[in-house]
This record gives sequence, C-alpha cells and structure tokens, in this order.
Amino acid sequence: MSIKSNIEHLERGLGRGCRLIAVSKTQPLEKIHEAYNAGHRLFGENKVQELVDKYQQLPGDIEWHLIGHLQTNKVKYIAPFVSLIHSVDSEKLLVEINKQGAKANRVVPCLIQLYIAQEDTKFGADVQDLHQWIRTGLFDRLPFVEVRGLMGMASLTADEAQLRQEFRTLKQTFEALKQEPLPGNVRMQELSMGMSADYPIAVEEGSTLIRIGTAIFGNRT
Repeated sequence: MSIKSNIEHLERGLGRGCRLIAVSKTQPLEKIHEAYNAGHRLFGENKVQELVDKYQQLPGDIEWHLIGHLQTNKVKYIAPFVSLIHSVDSEKLLVEINKQGAKANRVVPCLIQLYIAQEDTKFGADVQDLHQWIRTGLFDRLPFVEVRGLMGMASLTADEAQLRQEFRTLKQTFEALKQEPLPGNVRMQELSMGMSADYPIAVEEGSTLIRIGTAIFGNRT
C-alpha cells in the first residue's frame, strides 16, 4: 500500500474528534513529501535537531509536533515555531518553555505527559505533580505556556487489557481535570495517546491525537 492509502485507511478508522499525527522520525524528505502531497499536514518528530532540519526544508503550512522526550537546553530551537510539544513532564521544563516563548514573543502550546506505563523506560510526570503545579499557581506565572491537555505512552505489551486500563486511567484523569477550576492557560482539549501497535484501543478509550509512524511510512530507515 502507498503512504496515501495508508493515511486514508487510518483516518477512516478514527471517527470524529481524533486526529492523526504522521510520525516522520528518521524518514527521508521524499516520504514526507508523499504524505504532504496526499493532503496530510500534521507531522511528529522525536528529536529536536531532526525537527528543526525538516521544518527548514519542508512546506511552511505543516503543523509540527514534538512528541519525544525534550531536554531543557533544546527548547530554544523549537519554541519559535512548534505547533505542540507533547512531552512536558517537569516544572523545570515548563519554566524553560515559558522563558523561550517570551524570547520568541509567542505562547507555546503544550501537553503534560503523565506516566501511565508499567515500565521504567517511559517518561512522564505523576498526576500529583500536575495537581501541585495547579495548586501552587505555577501556571499563573507562565504566560507564554498554554497547556492544551495530556499525553501518555502505554506499556510495550501485547496485553490488551493492560493497555486499555492504562489509556482509561489517563482518560479518567483528563475528564476529572475538566471538572476542576483550572488556570486560564490550562485546558483539557487534547488527549494524545496511541501509536502504531495500540492505537485502536487508544481511540476506543477517547484519544484525540494518535501518533503513527510505521503504519504510514513502513519500517524506519
């Protein structure tokens, strides 16, 4: 199947309210052009340098998402243009994003990555951290940060019951936060969960953004 038909096949299964991020990490520019020429505009990258390089070489109407772990010393490279940072997992990172957003005179859209997996290799804040940031007024001091929702990475497992429970836990946190009084720059709009191996379950459990690479582009080079 072609990249175009892969995208069409995936989007047919998403239903309303869920969008597809084409994860283009390590993929050559010609493959991204192929997806772009098929009408796709939403792309995700894991590494800052690769994201910056592709941003500079590809059409300006692409919506670039940073979905991989982000180090504070790399924020300055993407703050001027990134459409959404999915992987914000610490107070230190939030403060740096605000600092670089101020320098770029731009409010930077973010998701808070929460730890939902049962394995040590995944990143993420605890939900208690997020409640503390809200309670202590952290977000009120970060006018160049806009939190649009949550992100989570499920365990690498074939156990569908476990995957469903992890996604459901994140969805429940998302819905509970919607009912709480939140700072003006924090809203629960996007729920980023689901990748090539587990996205059907994530969609069933309420994902609004799925991050798909292999099922679109084939195996990484």
